[in-house]
Amino acid sequence: MAEAAAAALVKVIFDKLADEAFKKYARSQNIHSELKQLGSTLSQIQALLNDASHKEITDESVRLWLNSLQHLAYDIDDVLDEVATEAMRRELTPESEASTSMVRKLIPTCCKQFSLSHWLSPKLDRITTKLQHLEKQNPGLIVKGEKPKINTNRRNETSLPERDVVGREVEKKKLLNQLLVGESSKEKFSILPIVGLGGVGKTTLARILYNDTRVKDHFELMAWVCVSDECDVFKISETIFECVATENKQFKDVNQLQIALREQFKDKRFLLVLDDVWNQNYDDWEKLVRPFHSGAAGSRVIMTTRQQDLLKKIGFNHVDNLKSLSHEDALSLLALHALDVDNFDSHETLKPQAKGIVKKCGGLPLALKAIGRLLRTKTEGEEWDDVLKSKIWDLENADAIVPALRLSYHDLPADLKRLFAYCSLFPKDFMFDKEELILLWIAEGYLNESTANKSPECLGHEYFEKLLSRSFFQPAPSGEPFFVMHDLMNDLATFVAGEYFLRFDNQTEMAEEALGKYRHMSFMRERYVGFQKFEAFQRARSLRTLLAVYVGVEQSWDEFYISNKILVDLLPQLPLLRVLSLSRFDISEVPDVICSLDHLRYLNLSRTNISKLPENVGNLYNLQTLIVFGCESLSTLPKSFLKLKKLRHFDIRDTPHLKKLPLGIGELKNLQTLPKVIVGGDGDFAITKLKGLENLRGELSIEGLQKVQIPMQAREANLSQKRLTKLKMKWGNDSQRGSLEKEVLAELKPHTDTLKHFEVEYYGGVEFPCWVGDPTFHQLVHVSLRGCRKCTSLPPLGRLPSLKELLIQGMDDVKVISLELSRSTDVTFPSLEILRFEDMSSWEVWSTNSEVMFPCLRELQIIKCPDLSDVSLEALPSLRVLRIEGCGESVLRSLVQAASSTTKLEIDSILGLTDEVWRGVIVNFGAVEELRIQYCDEIRYLWESDAEASKVLVNLKELRVYYCKKLVSLGEKEEDEDNIGSNFLSSLRILDVEECESMERLCCPNSIERLNIRGCRSVRHVSFPRATTTGGGGQNLKSLTIDSCGNLKSINQLSNSTHLTSLRISYCRNMELSSDLHQLSNLTSLCIQGFKSIRSFSDLELSNLTTLKIEGCESIESFPNLHLPNLTEVHIESCKNMKAFGDLQLPNLISWMIWDCENLESFPDLQLSNLTMLKAMWISNCPMIDASFPRGLWPPNLCSLETGGLKKPISEWGNQNFPASLVYLRLHNERDVKNFSQLSHLFPSSLKSLSIWEFDNLESISTGLQYLTSLQHLYIGSCPKLNDLPETLLPSLLSLSTLICPKLKERCEGRGSHYWPRISHIPCIEIKD
Repeated sequence: MAEAAAAALVKVIFDKLADEAFKKYARSQNIHSELKQLGSTLSQIQALLNDASHKEITDESVRLWLNSLQHLAYDIDDVLDEVATEAMRRELTPESEASTSMVRKLIPTCCKQFSLSHWLSPKLDRITTKLQHLEKQNPGLIVKGEKPKINTNRRNETSLPERDVVGREVEKKKLLNQLLVGESSKEKFSILPIVGLGGVGKTTLARILYNDTRVKDHFELMAWVCVSDECDVFKISETIFECVATENKQFKDVNQLQIALREQFKDKRFLLVLDDVWNQNYDDWEKLVRPFHSGAAGSRVIMTTRQQDLLKKIGFNHVDNLKSLSHEDALSLLALHALDVDNFDSHETLKPQAKGIVKKCGGLPLALKAIGRLLRTKTEGEEWDDVLKSKIWDLENADAIVPALRLSYHDLPADLKRLFAYCSLFPKDFMFDKEELILLWIAEGYLNESTANKSPECLGHEYFEKLLSRSFFQPAPSGEPFFVMHDLMNDLATFVAGEYFLRFDNQTEMAEEALGKYRHMSFMRERYVGFQKFEAFQRARSLRTLLAVYVGVEQSWDEFYISNKILVDLLPQLPLLRVLSLSRFDISEVPDVICSLDHLRYLNLSRTNISKLPENVGNLYNLQTLIVFGCESLSTLPKSFLKLKKLRHFDIRDTPHLKKLPLGIGELKNLQTLPKVIVGGDGDFAITKLKGLENLRGELSIEGLQKVQIPMQAREANLSQKRLTKLKMKWGNDSQRGSLEKEVLAELKPHTDTLKHFEVEYYGGVEFPCWVGDPTFHQLVHVSLRGCRKCTSLPPLGRLPSLKELLIQGMDDVKVISLELSRSTDVTFPSLEILRFEDMSSWEVWSTNSEVMFPCLRELQIIKCPDLSDVSLEALPSLRVLRIEGCGESVLRSLVQAASSTTKLEIDSILGLTDEVWRGVIVNFGAVEELRIQYCDEIRYLWESDAEASKVLVNLKELRVYYCKKLVSLGEKEEDEDNIGSNFLSSLRILDVEECESMERLCCPNSIERLNIRGCRSVRHVSFPRATTTGGGGQNLKSLTIDSCGNLKSINQLSNSTHLTSLRISYCRNMELSSDLHQLSNLTSLCIQGFKSIRSFSDLELSNLTTLKIEGCESIESFPNLHLPNLTEVHIESCKNMKAFGDLQLPNLISWMIWDCENLESFPDLQLSNLTMLKAMWISNCPMIDASFPRGLWPPNLCSLETGGLKKPISEWGNQNFPASLVYLRLHNERDVKNFSQLSHLFPSSLKSLSIWEFDNLESISTGLQYLTSLQHLYIGSCPKLNDLPETLLPSLLSLSTLICPKLKERCEGRGSHYWPRISHIPCIEIKD
């Protein structure tokens, strides 16, 4: 039943008040009477919440009253939390320390001699008075209100087809097949669910199916019923009867009606549509469908619904949600309803706004239709802009969109409403990790275990699944554990979040009163997060949540910086914080002030640079989740850790320097997540301590097992009772106590029902105990055994029914692998898909005698097994990927015979692989599509003749040959270019040949599209079949790269490669090229490096060229004319003899670099004003350039400029009239400037980033930059005499970097330095030698 969101928080308060330990402490502090009075008043208000939940949708006064109640409930909860925290502090802190507690620090000095009651009683009295006042303001609510009828408008739905339906062809085809053919079933009828969020088009799709002529011809009876939110079995049955019966008849009860309906359906194939089903009661469903069983086989029931709960009860374990329209279909639907056309081709000016509106609507048909109707009267781009920028619920037609979504929300119970509203903190396109989200919900107090009789984690999973089944979440394209929220659902979450949740998006002005109301806040984790925009939040003292969030795929090299002032100055002003996430920020030290956040439940410091936690972290008595995952520098944990009695999740994955756990961690009985334990010696963590961690689950890595002296200690760890899904056991690298280690491992048997991932490293036993490989581990999918050097045999892993991936590495004493993997003649490895052997130095024999082995194996790798010679395997029918490295040729011969279906083959460093052996192997490559050969030094030719290769390698698409020292050519008997057959390797598309130092010639099939040749210093001839009227001449080639082939003079037939789009020729000193370039009219990218022969690029008519790079071409003297209309990037570097540019007609040029052209005399700056698209420009180290440059002539839209090392010193530059668009400027190589006041006329106020390098005599920049009010980034390098910084600009900087500035380093580095107080707020500070 739907409840007001405030009801959930009120329930939490009553749970706390009812707690016996809490009541006992309250009595001891003489505040029990005030709390009793508060509870009494609150209970009277609680009685009104049922009625309020029904009226808040339509009555504004009720909504406002509930808002006031929720704010007051937050305040009450905070006070109760303070009491509970103080009780816990007194319990855990010795009396001598109690007087210094943080709670007492918050009490005014004059009151410190009083008890807690003197401090809290007035606060409780004020809150009770407010509650009583709120009760008196009752906006007409009664204790037991009737639920009003909410008009869902669904009764007006009809089965008649819609006009102008767009898309859904794929879904229609799939469902039609299920309707008309389907699968055989024991039941006479089967259900076809159409599930999705409101407005996605479920009913529309059902109508399409219902009105299809093939459907009408197929079914004898058809009925359409709109069920909606009231599932009245009598009314629904009555409607069905009216649809299928030929007579009008009245019924007194359900029994008579369903008997009559059963007769109507009897032996007839029927189709019934149950539209918009909300009821999830299985009993109601079972009653409704009783008459359906009399129908003929092949009958169908189409059910449209937003929720999957009922479907799961019926037996649908997995249902695909109906997705939003594709981008193109959504555009068509919008065009249809807004402009009465099929697309925007005739309205190009509106297309950008239309695309934005489609994204805003997330492809939801209901929203697109409503906004389309709104736009019918708007034909100007500005009007469409207004709609695009508006929030969905502010639009004129919001009534057509928002209610459809709000119905789903208002149907939720109060607990789920809060969980959904919480998701408003996350931006659109955010990837939700289910486990992380549940931990946040727990920290916020949303999952109360005392009332549910379940752990908060279990409750969180249950609630998440309910929201998922109702389409509030959707699975992410990448799959679990990630989920996404439809854009309109995100809008709805923001809409219902009200004044409690704030997603901070750089709002510049916020009223202090508004800030005081917010309880939860998130902000985008940008590259630089400065203090200025957060300064106002020092007044947001009621905040419980401060979350840094990020949208997109995080890369490991991404860096994020946050102002230290936020940590040191802002956090102490937020005393009620329960959730704090600083994940991924470049933080090297956790400030002590965090340890004063008494209410903190969740602290995320993952992937920061911290080396330790504050010693007083144990003062965070309420802490439930601490995440230091990926803190690679973390090495120590504080002794106070044992005081974190409420800690449930401590994520220390990927902390390689953390070698020791604090004493007492085994006493934290609530711990569920502890992914790593390190067994130590005397006085350190003992494995027996795992016994007390009864709730441990998920992932666990046990390191230091060589220190376990007695097997019984391992038994005490009690792993078999812990619901672990991933387990890693690690001994020391030099561990050699075989029998003891086997006994220890035998006692560490984990829970058989939950384990999915199992790893063992450096186990010193001779064999494994019998439980390893036991088929009762039916969930186990991954096994890895590494460095078990003393083992002489493998465990019977072939019996594991679900094993998909197996890695065996570094088992030096294993010589024979045969029955050890199975010990059975049944199907062995029934599910295995990936098998890898690596570093098996003594392995000689691999044989099997199982009737069926590896039926699902798709990837096999054998790496560095030099002694393996005897391999006898039956056929591997599913194998697609085979990699063999560092083995003898007999392994290759044996495996390619067994793996005839392999499509990807990689061979590396195969001993004894001669031409003769290779030719016996290659005949098995008929299915191979990708072939890579490297470090096979005995091969001289890959095939005898081109004709032979074409017969054998019939499916080869990609061929890569690397570091084969003796390879002379691909074919021993290569045909000349006149005689090569057109069928020569006709499927080959990619050919890469690298570092084959003996290769002399390369004959390329005409079919290839990409050719790379690198480091083949002896190659002289590269050719294609001669061009004819029917083809040839490399006409399919699209990309060509040749690098460091010093003896190559030309490529025969290159001029015929008219489809070539990318050409890169580097350091081929004898190659002639210029005559071919004119023929390559489709080139889009051209890179020429290290050429001696090219003197000019005059008259290049490459009209499609977009990128041109010329580097190290000493013979080039000029670029007389560049008329390249599509060119966007020019890079010219180290062309020592280049002197001038000619006419530039480059209307689309975006980026232009000229670097290290020491004889360049003339630069066409008079033409720069014509380059309106040019955004980035580099012109540096050109010391002979005309002294008139620069003279204030720049591209009008230039954003980035890097210059220096020119003939005219920077000190002599006049006013440059830089455009207002310039935001990045880098100046370098200047000897004459001592003070930047000399250059103050240069810098435009628009600059955001300034870089100063190699100003050898620069002493001061304290003046000259004062007008750069937008400056955010300042980089200074190689300025040895510089002594100061521009102090007026420091407050707004986001980054400050100095390199090789010794005087400045002394004044900036470290807390005691001169400038530290002025720069410590800057998020990114780098002071380097």
